[in-house]
Amino acid sequence: MKNENTRRLKSFLGYTIFFITIAAVVMIAVVIYDRINVKTQGDRFTISITMFVVIVFLALACTVVDAIRRKIMVDRPAKRILEATQKIASGDFSVRINTYHPYGKYDEYDLIIENLNEMAKELSKNKVLKTDFISNVSHELKTPLAVIQNYATALKNCNEDKQTQKNYVETILQASKNLSALVTNVLSLNKLENQSVKLELQKFNLTEGLAQAVLNYEDAMEKKGIELNCNFDDVTIYSAPNYLEIIFNNLISNAVKFTSKGGKITVNLKRENDKAVVQVKDNGCGISVESGARIFEKFYQCDTAHSQKGNGLGLALVKKVIDVLGGEISVNSTLGEGSTFTVTLKGVINE
Repeated sequence: MKNENTRRLKSFLGYTIFFITIAAVVMIAVVIYDRINVKTQGDRFTISITMFVVIVFLALACTVVDAIRRKIMVDRPAKRILEATQKIASGDFSVRINTYHPYGKYDEYDLIIENLNEMAKELSKNKVLKTDFISNVSHELKTPLAVIQNYATALKNCNEDKQTQKNYVETILQASKNLSALVTNVLSLNKLENQSVKLELQKFNLTEGLAQAVLNYEDAMEKKGIELNCNFDDVTIYSAPNYLEIIFNNLISNAVKFTSKGGKITVNLKRENDKAVVQVKDNGCGISVESGARIFEKFYQCDTAHSQKGNGLGLALVKKVIDVLGGEISVNSTLGEGSTFTVTLKGVINE
């Protein structure tokens, strides 16, 4: 607000100075005309020639002054901005330009420079992220591909019993599923980040959808002897069911994955005015403060030992989906005690 008021004041002063300059030029011309008229006793020819010379001189003086003003106030910053944009266009995102005035006294050029610097900073960051993304994708692709190749070769030359061959086939199938999940997540993230997804919003029973997502992992919970507690309000929402499924499946899958045998998982759905709040809580291994700050980054895995299967894209995808839907997600976790993920969704329908 302060910057905006300063710019308005400077614009007003600029217009005022321009007005005073023009008025002064006209006044000088009138005064000279009066004096010449008196001295020449109304000789029109002399008056015309003299006034022509005076007007040319005044016009030339104004042109020179304006040229100097443009050189300092327009051409110089414009040239610096042009040079910076050329560097950015050529792929040099390290370029930065100093503003001409201190913060709080910015003019339009200072604002352009500040925005340009911010754009270069973001492009530089995106370049690093893109490089890291490609590197991570390549690494994650190599693992299942190597497994498929090795076990397929072993199976081809295998003289083992049928049970061993069956184990090889199951390993290949699991690796192919991991590879498929990775590719699916990468494509989904790419679509969401490039905003090439058209959300198909519809009336959806959130209670039934969340219950179905929990049921999908019932066998996995039984195998680990996990105690499940569910507390659901009856909630109907206007949203995109296929994207809500991504959120629920990832959160519940992670809870099952990181909860030890005999552990406990609680899934809550509460209605709070025009919003729905979903909580997935476990008493598993938990997350450190450092990991919690980065948990929604692409390819970031809290489990640095990679003792659990995953590619670090699940929560990044969840965060992106929630951003697109206009919701919020937060995590509250203590290392060694468990984690609670809370998702707030808008669009609850009053029935």
